[in-house]
Amino acid sequence: MTWDATASSEQVVAAFAAQVKDRTFVITGAGQPSIGSSMATELAKASPAHILIASRTAAKVDPVLSAIRAINPSVQATFIQLDLSNHTSVRKAASDILAATGSTIDVLINSAGNMALKEYTQDDQGLEMQMSVNHVGHFLLTNLLMPALLAGAQAPYGARIVNLSSAGYQISPVRYDDPAFSGGKTYNPWTAYGQAKTAQILFAHGITNRLKQQGVVSFACHPGSNMDTNLGTHLTMDDYGDIVPLTKRNTGQDFVFSVGDEPRFKTYDQIGATPLIAALDPELTAKAPAYLQNNQVVQPAVSHAYDSEHVEKCWKLSEGLVGQGFKY
Repeated sequence: MTWDATASSEQVVAAFAAQVKDRTFVITGAGQPSIGSSMATELAKASPAHILIASRTAAKVDPVLSAIRAINPSVQATFIQLDLSNHTSVRKAASDILAATGSTIDVLINSAGNMALKEYTQDDQGLEMQMSVNHVGHFLLTNLLMPALLAGAQAPYGARIVNLSSAGYQISPVRYDDPAFSGGKTYNPWTAYGQAKTAQILFAHGITNRLKQQGVVSFACHPGSNMDTNLGTHLTMDDYGDIVPLTKRNTGQDFVFSVGDEPRFKTYDQIGATPLIAALDPELTAKAPAYLQNNQVVQPAVSHAYDSEHVEKCWKLSEGLVGQGFKY
């Protein structure tokens, strides 16, 4: 099925209602308002069995759970506390999610994130905060939830993992030798963002390479830009102006806006469409791993986001950062 770039989340869920009904969805970071919350409330309209939101702040998720229950009282709606920047919290959340879902998950949407933090910040393990929240915490959580995803993979549609990335992956490859910017000495907010978003795409490849034969596939996507969520409220238009010259300096290549990136701005009703297509469209299974922008599968503009050598280097780096290996 081919989607117009202006499709709404509601249209996507309606088209793939059969892929939603009676299934279990886990979404990270779906506090109100966010891309995650927009997806959760739309999914509720198609009668999933369970929508579980794993997020840091219960007060921001409560309105979303209430909205889900108002839309469809038959849907089980659950909150699990999760701080992706604290690996003890991630491990506890994974255990709580496995218990709450009966160790079966059909779709995991890694939606939580942060962007271009102006001040260098470290997490509880000493990792740079954007790499920590966008990628490393999700890497650990996803692998700890893999038994439930493998159980979900036994169902007709298999299991899906969707990583919300960004066209910002073009800004920087993963800095394998210095992901923490020498303790902040060489920190740049956008380079850190680019590294983390590249890692999320590489992670989708790493999962699929290991588990596609067992029915688990993964996608990464750029949902588009939206001014209704809280992701970029700390930034000005001048801040965004740094992206183009920085990309050239980091990679020697121009930042490409034309690769599936028009329109760049989405309404709140549209912002969940691309990740929902990645999560639900049964025709995409054969194309996994893949990267989506504007509701379509597109080839990333730079090879550092998909080259097989980078895929494996990123997996090994991530295992080292969480202190645990995952073999499948």
